[in-house]
Amino acid sequence: MPLIPRATRTPPAPVPVDLGRVMLVGTALWLVALAVCTVLAAVGTATWMPVWVCLAGIATGAFGWDWARRHRTTPPDVAPPA
Repeated sequence: MPLIPRATRTPPAPVPVDLGRVMLVGTALWLVALAVCTVLAAVGTATWMPVWVCLAGIATGAFGWDWARRHRTTPPDVAPPA
């Protein structure tokens, strides 16, 4: 019995995705989480640690968005094929 089974069919083609848009949506969600965590920390319900985690998520998303923008394979005005 082999450890790695042989592929019986070819894998599907990768789906074209605009990574810049994915990074912006993720960063926007971190911004919403930051607002919620800041309010909770300000009223004393939570500690300030989640606020720092949200800030790290926003920073990571900003770096990811910049990377996706610089490594874009299609021009921004061309839509991927449906």
